[in-house]
Amino acid sequence: MIENFIESSKYTQNLFKIENEIIQNIKKESLDENVPIITDEVLNYMIFTARNMKAGNILEIGTATGYSGLFLAQIANENGGFLTTMEIDEKRYNKAVENFKKLGLFEKNKMILGDALEQIPKLDKNLKYDFIFIDASKGQYLKFFEMSYELLSENGIIFIDNLMFRGLVAVQEEEVPKRYKTIVKRLGEFIEKLNEEYNFVLLPFGDGVGIVKK
Repeated sequence: MIENFIESSKYTQNLFKIENEIIQNIKKESLDENVPIITDEVLNYMIFTARNMKAGNILEIGTATGYSGLFLAQIANENGGFLTTMEIDEKRYNKAVENFKKLGLFEKNKMILGDALEQIPKLDKNLKYDFIFIDASKGQYLKFFEMSYELLSENGIIFIDNLMFRGLVAVQEEEVPKRYKTIVKRLGEFIEKLNEEYNFVLLPFGDGVGIVKK
């Protein structure tokens, strides 16, 4: 069964092809520099979800080098909206700005340098987001979620990546390396809260994808 799952994952990844050479180079450069970016299968599902719901205004928490944001920005712009994306690391933010400019997406969208915990409260409360992507500091996921949920439009979706944290959320506590125990505990509690209080599903691909619909 596990072997079949691995082969199925490879098959679905092979179906997802990025034709744009600039984006291909951005992906390669990010991986070469060990910048964590969204995996192909999760990206493919995220694009499918955001595009089919015709997401206009989109919020991304955790820009990194802008790889996932480039796709989200294009979807938002296609639907008459724009992407607002936040990054706390200045070096990565500058690289993301450079990448957005390469595709002519910088002027059409909003890129913010700073801690999302400080920047989210500064956003226009009257502006609602159809789609929110969270992929930043795992230890702050609950705060990111609660702050951004208030900005989510009716029937909007929050898409949360890496909820299983290398699969460690699913193992016994004694099997979790000491340095990861706190973050794994927080994520486990976060998942329980989402499951009990929200319209939530946890999808077991990538490193765990959480979907919340308002």
